[in-house]
Amino acid sequence: MSEPREAQTRRLADTQPSSGWRNRDHTRGSIIRSLLILSLPLMATSAAGVVYQLTDLTFLSKLGKAQMASVIIVNQTVRQVVMMAAMGLCFGTQALIARAVGEGDIDRAERLAGQAVVIGLSFATLVAISGLLLADPLFSLSAPDESFYQYGVPYLKLVLALSYGLIFMQLFGAILGGAGDTTTPLLVMIFQVTLAIAGEWIFMFGHFGMPALGVKGVAVGMAIGQGVGIVIGVRVLFRGTSRLHLRLRHLVVDVSMMKEIGKLSWPPAIQMTVTILSTLAFLRLAGSFGENTQTAYAIGLRLGMIVPMLCFPLASACAILVGQALGAGNVTRAWRAIFSGLVIHGSLMWTFAIVAFFFRTQILDFFTDDPEVIEIGSEYLLYASGAFFLWAFFFVFLRSLQGAGDMLVPMLISVVSTLFFSVPLAYILSQHTDLGRTGLWIAFLASSFVSTVATGIRLASGRWTERAAASPAGGTPNP
Repeated sequence: MSEPREAQTRRLADTQPSSGWRNRDHTRGSIIRSLLILSLPLMATSAAGVVYQLTDLTFLSKLGKAQMASVIIVNQTVRQVVMMAAMGLCFGTQALIARAVGEGDIDRAERLAGQAVVIGLSFATLVAISGLLLADPLFSLSAPDESFYQYGVPYLKLVLALSYGLIFMQLFGAILGGAGDTTTPLLVMIFQVTLAIAGEWIFMFGHFGMPALGVKGVAVGMAIGQGVGIVIGVRVLFRGTSRLHLRLRHLVVDVSMMKEIGKLSWPPAIQMTVTILSTLAFLRLAGSFGENTQTAYAIGLRLGMIVPMLCFPLASACAILVGQALGAGNVTRAWRAIFSGLVIHGSLMWTFAIVAFFFRTQILDFFTDDPEVIEIGSEYLLYASGAFFLWAFFFVFLRSLQGAGDMLVPMLISVVSTLFFSVPLAYILSQHTDLGRTGLWIAFLASSFVSTVATGIRLASGRWTERAAASPAGGTPNP
C-alpha cells in the first residue's frame, strides 16, 4: 500500500537533506527557478556530450575521410535508431514518474522505474543480437560509398553489441529527471565522458602500449565510459541516496505496469525512429551526388546535432514541470512553464542559429581541409540555421505535450510530415529539378516548418490539459 501523500513527499525531500538543489518541490514556487534548477544540469550534461562529440570528430578526422564518414554514418543512422527507441522509453517513463511524483505517489514512481529498467535490459539484448547477426545489411541501408564498408561494418557490430551502456544511461537520467533530480545524472555523465575520451585516445591510436584499433577504438572507448557509468548508476539507484530508491522487488515483472509504460513509450519511439529513417533517405539521396556530398552531409549532421543537444534539455525541463504540475492538478502552472520555457529556449536557439549562419565555413574548417566538402557542408549549415530558428518553438511544443502524456498526436504529425512531405519533397527537388543537392536542404527546412506549425496548433488547442484533468490519479491520459 502506498504511503499517504504527506509522508511520501517528506520521504522524497529527506533522501538527501543536505542538497536542496536536488530536492526542490517543483510543483510550487518560482517557475523560472525550477526551470533553471532542472535545465542547467541537463544542459551541462549535454555540453559534456558535445565535448565528447567534438573530440570524437577531431580524433576521427586524423584517421581519414573514409573512416570518419563511416563512423558518422553509423552513429547518425543505425545507432541513432537504437538511441531514439531508447529515448521513446525514456520519455514515456519520465512522463509517468513526473506525474506520480507530482501526485505524491513515490512508491508508484519507484515501481515504474524498476519496470523501465527491465524493459531497457531486454531491449539492449535484442539490439546486441541484431548487431552480431545483421551488421552488414544494416550498414548498407544508407547506401554508403564502397570504401566505407571495411570500417563501418566492424564498428557497427561493436556499437550494437555494447548498447547496454547507451540504453541504461539514458534511462538513468530519465528516471531521476522525472523525479526532479537532474544533477546526479550530470555528475555521472562527466565521469563517463572523461573515461570515454581517454579510452578512445588510447585505443584508437595505440597509446600506453595498447593496440591501435583505429575505428574500433571508438566503440571500445565508449564501452569503457558507459560501463563505469552503469556501475555508478546502479549504485545510486539501489543504495537509497537518490530521490528514488529501487529495490530488487521493483524488478519483478509487472505486466500491467509494463503495458502502461509501453503505451506512452511507443509513439515517441516511432516518431524519432521515423525521423532517423528520413536521415537515411537523405543520406542515400546525398550519395547520388558523390562521396564528397555524402561526407559533407554526414559532417553537417554531426555538427547540426550539437545545437539541439545543448538546447533540447531546456525543453525537457519544461516536460518535467508540465508533468509534475498536472500530477498536482495545477494546469495554470503547466501553461506558465511552457511560456517561460519558450522565452529562454528561443533565446538560446536563435543565438546558435545566428552563429551557424555567419560562421558556418569557419566551423567546418576545424574538421576537414577538403574545399569541396567545406563548400557543400557550408550550404547545408545555411539551411540548418533556419531550422534552428524553428526548433526554438518545436522542441518546447513537442516535449511539453509529451510531458503531459500526449504522445500519439505529435507522433502522427511527425510520421505524416516525414513520409508524405519531407522525403518525397527531397526526392523530387533533388532528382527531378535543377536544384540538385540544394533540393535536399530546402526539403529539410520546409519539413521543419510544417512540423513546428502542426505541433504548435496541437499545443494551443489545450486538449492535453483536458485529458490530464479527466484521467484518474496515477493513471495514464488517453491519447
